[in-house]
Amino acid sequence: MPPVRRPNEGLLARVNFPLYSIEMLSSRHVLVAGGGGSAKTGVANGFEIYEIYHNGDRFVAEEIVRHETGPSVVMNCAVRSDGRRSFLVAGQESHCQMYHVNTKIIDESEGNMGKAGDGEEKTSVRQRRTSTRQNSGVEDVPGDPNRSMRRLSFDIKPGDSVQTDFLNREPIQRVVRLSLDCKLMATGGTDGRLRLWNFPRMTKLRDIAAHSKELDDLDFSPDGKLVVSIAKDGLGVIWDVATGKEAGTLSWQPPEGVKYLFKRCRFGVIEDKKDKCRLFTLTNPLGKSGRQRGFLQQWDPETGTLQRAIGVDESLSALSVRDDGRFVAIGTMFSGSVSICIAFSLQRVLYVPNAHSMFVTGLQFLPVLSSDGPAISSDSEAAVLSISVDNRVCIHSLQYRHTLPAWAAIILIVVILFLTFMFCSFMGL
Repeated sequence: MPPVRRPNEGLLARVNFPLYSIEMLSSRHVLVAGGGGSAKTGVANGFEIYEIYHNGDRFVAEEIVRHETGPSVVMNCAVRSDGRRSFLVAGQESHCQMYHVNTKIIDESEGNMGKAGDGEEKTSVRQRRTSTRQNSGVEDVPGDPNRSMRRLSFDIKPGDSVQTDFLNREPIQRVVRLSLDCKLMATGGTDGRLRLWNFPRMTKLRDIAAHSKELDDLDFSPDGKLVVSIAKDGLGVIWDVATGKEAGTLSWQPPEGVKYLFKRCRFGVIEDKKDKCRLFTLTNPLGKSGRQRGFLQQWDPETGTLQRAIGVDESLSALSVRDDGRFVAIGTMFSGSVSICIAFSLQRVLYVPNAHSMFVTGLQFLPVLSSDGPAISSDSEAAVLSISVDNRVCIHSLQYRHTLPAWAAIILIVVILFLTFMFCSFMGL
């Protein structure tokens, strides 16, 4: 049975708007996005950027930047760096807005602060706090007062914007992904079409009639040669990026003839075969009320065959794969729970029940292979961040699992057999 954590152990921060998307901006900076929409509800729309570190006892998050996006709620986003600069792309209704993310060093001991722009979108850099500030709407877990006053901060500046969904009635971009080399962008929305774009020029490369209903998710393979799309028409399709042709379909036999729909999809590298990858999907039963059994599935993307699957006693809502391909995390729809599984076997090794009071909208592992700096040092084998519409940012860590080495197990067996033989000889048996 996997270890169980209490949900409040991992609370990092509370934001004053519902959260829908989460991305790692660097090896230790996380960006969360969301909002209350265009209605005049008083709920903001935008991004929050936090620096995460481990203080020797637990993980701590400190708010670095808050960027508001006016009346446009951010429902989906993606972040990638080309080695020289970082890009953020965000779905805002029917359009995809690109942002340039520039880094800078802030010396808070001298009171250097970023200034908000005069336009509709505002960015602010905040000093480290040890208590909640009423005007920000953000509640942080207290940090370490002995931390250095020099820190990395970010300027978020709007760039190009392109329309990515063209449904006649209420077009909405549902998902956006960037390739690992930062040269391609893929978008999907309510019109069911998969569009590939040259990036960062934001010029259309391919327009594929992928699905008959709106897309729910898509993802690039690590080498950028494949892209997978899933939609409400029940199909999961792997596409060849170079030709725009179908490279395979995901098909399986659901239990008891119940119709299932794919919910999320993510590629992940194979640890000992970096030129190979796995594909993971979440599937939920269609049109079933209450808690129904969802599945985490592992596929071979080259053949489109299902390799493994595990059932979960409720519908699933969020999926993440660690950058080294070793772990997979899933979030649930009804209980707001989070689990970490071994990618190879899908064995669950951590379970956090009721991590959120509402469904989990996003998951993101702390990276271990980031090229922009060292990974966060901690006593954890893995750590995954989670967000929800309950406005909470949480972290869930898997402690190192202590196992007996194979050689030690063999020696122990030999010793036990020898002692058993000696005991039997002594007893005359």
